[in-house]
Amino acid sequence: MIRVPLVFLIDETGKKVGEIETDKALMMAEDAGLDLVEIVPNANPPVCKIIDWGKYQYQQSQKKKNSAGKKQKIVTKGIRIRPATGENDLQFKLKQAEKFLTKGNRVKVEIILRGREKAFRDQAKSKLEEFVARIETPHKLEDTQKQFNGWNITIIPKI
Repeated sequence: MIRVPLVFLIDETGKKVGEIETDKALMMAEDAGLDLVEIVPNANPPVCKIIDWGKYQYQQSQKKKNSAGKKQKIVTKGIRIRPATGENDLQFKLKQAEKFLTKGNRVKVEIILRGREKAFRDQAKSKLEEFVARIETPHKLEDTQKQFNGWNITIIPKI
């Protein structure tokens, strides 16, 4: 598959052999029982390496698998309050929010408005801001704008 007359060869130990004819490089790879693989095709001359192709593919898949496992997954946890939520319930929900934030999760704080409560959107917004201000765990707001979607007002604090 390598169609150029000269290649820059790196042997199976990683030693740079230098510029060599492609046929001779293929013979060296065959003698070693390995494959000649073009590593940098755009170079002049192209860089080729003598490696075990199956082993190389396996190592690459393992690297990809390991790097994917090390990524931290950010989870968004939700806390819902109402304008009429009592103080004890708010304290419990504050503790939950702090627990979620210390674990590295984002917290979506949502206030739900029903019926006549929709007319008092400003009071609900101030109650939501007060709730977020009472969270003692250091955090910053993901988006400073409060999201109004229908009957809900949402703020997302994160670490």
